[in-house]
Amino acid sequence: METVIPVDVMRRAGIKVTIAGLAGKDPVQCSRDVVICPDASLEDAKKEGPYDVVVLPGGNLGAQNLSESAAVKEILKEQEKRKSLIAAICAGPTALLAHEIGFGSKVTTHPLAKDKIMNGSHYSYSENRVERDGLILTSRGPGTSFEFALAIVEALNDQ
Repeated sequence: METVIPVDVMRRAGIKVTIAGLAGKDPVQCSRDVVICPDASLEDAKKEGPYDVVVLPGGNLGAQNLSESAAVKEILKEQEKRKSLIAAICAGPTALLAHEIGFGSKVTTHPLAKDKIMNGSHYSYSENRVERDGLILTSRGPGTSFEFALAIVEALNDQ
């Protein structure tokens, strides 16, 4: 839901979306046996940038993979340097922490990721379903996917 709903909402809003796969263009099996087919490998998607927003989906394993990726770190650092929107949902904000992105921002996460994101006091925590602090937009999880997606569309329309 944290990938499918934002992608669908953004595309319906007329926003060009590229789903980039960490492991190339091979289909990715998510939780609940949902399969996502990336439009491009992350390496190829980097060449198409820059992007107006980079969105990090949730899920514990997905967030861990994002957190461990040097390519994701490079993209996030460039996005932050360009002062462009970065959005993360569910456990996705833990990748922001891993790559030292948006320190000082107010964020929200899935409740089970709260302790991890607050480790080191690099962020202030919000219990809001969706939290936007400047160019960092975060959300709690599957149940807030529509609100998250609409907040991304609103943020992009405000630019």
